[in-house]
Amino acid sequence: MKRILIPRTLLLSCTLLFLNHPTHLAASDNPTFTEPSEKRDLVVTQVVSGLDHPWSIAFISATDWLVTERSGQLRRIIDGKLLSEPVSGLPKIEQNGQGGLLDVVPHPEFDSNQWVYLSYSAKGKSGYGTEVLRGKLTDNRLENVEVIFTALPKSRGGRHFGSRLVFDDQGFLFISLGDRGKKESSQQTKKHPGSIIRLNDDGSVPETNPFVKKADVLPEIYSIGHRNVQGMTYDSTNKVLWAHEHGPQGGDELNQVIAGQNYGWPVITYGVNYGLGTKIGEGTEKEGMAQPITYWDPSIAPSGLAIIDSPAFPQWQGNLLVGALKFQLLARLELVDGKVTHEERILEGKLGRIRDVRQGPDGAIYLLTDSGNGSLYRVD
Repeated sequence: MKRILIPRTLLLSCTLLFLNHPTHLAASDNPTFTEPSEKRDLVVTQVVSGLDHPWSIAFISATDWLVTERSGQLRRIIDGKLLSEPVSGLPKIEQNGQGGLLDVVPHPEFDSNQWVYLSYSAKGKSGYGTEVLRGKLTDNRLENVEVIFTALPKSRGGRHFGSRLVFDDQGFLFISLGDRGKKESSQQTKKHPGSIIRLNDDGSVPETNPFVKKADVLPEIYSIGHRNVQGMTYDSTNKVLWAHEHGPQGGDELNQVIAGQNYGWPVITYGVNYGLGTKIGEGTEKEGMAQPITYWDPSIAPSGLAIIDSPAFPQWQGNLLVGALKFQLLARLELVDGKVTHEERILEGKLGRIRDVRQGPDGAIYLLTDSGNGSLYRVD
């Protein structure tokens, strides 16, 4: 048999490739396909399947991840494997329409304090509403659980709970709230629905909140005039909080969230009434109300939002990635001076309804799909 001599330089290159990409080894047996995009080809790998309408993923270490299931389970993935037993210690989660167990984020100093934050829908005397708790993750259980925020008033119906959670680089916690299907709530500043909330990590109200000294506005409110924000992310490079929200027909929006701002719903919108095409509110603009950075017509039903700063995606630096439920795609938005200059649509119809989009600690992009047999995918 003839011997094939492999150059030492090639052997060294292959060795370094494997050492620098340990996650590829862990997922080598999982379904993988290549997806073309404008600036580079992507490798899409299914990491986990069998999730029940997963809503959010959080990375508490490079190999230890948490996933919420809307039906009420907090699941754990360790070394790429889904643990059979969910995390225990959660309160009763009310799955009602779009509600259930929603977002999950670790405290910025999780390594030292083990705090995990969850948003979910809870039942009260007058109906349902979004609540936020925190608990210490010990082994596979949440301990010292405390509710740090309750959106009031609660109301009947199963629509528009929000509810994304984001920490900024000062340690403030932002909570997005939907209008609960009652659009007038978004302009009623003595109510929580239809607003974005800012709290300290223990649930107290920061003294620097924009409405702290105004008697006619709840002090925890940071901005108003939102319909249903299901995507929110903080750009630490430019110190910008980004959020997108479900509008009515033809009115999904992307906004820069600024303290004290009114984003207009339902007074102004680029959308129309479902099925009828009739006007909502006073038009598309009004003095004192913010304009979106961009909007989608037709609507894409955005859900999940991430800003990319991973060295694994040098051509995508500073881009926003938006998941879409309706068209089952990932939208990549290029930004220049805070304005969207280009949109690329990727993976359309390939994975299903994309519910969450995150950049992982390994620099890859992770996507959750919303179905009764939902999956987690990694994009390299």
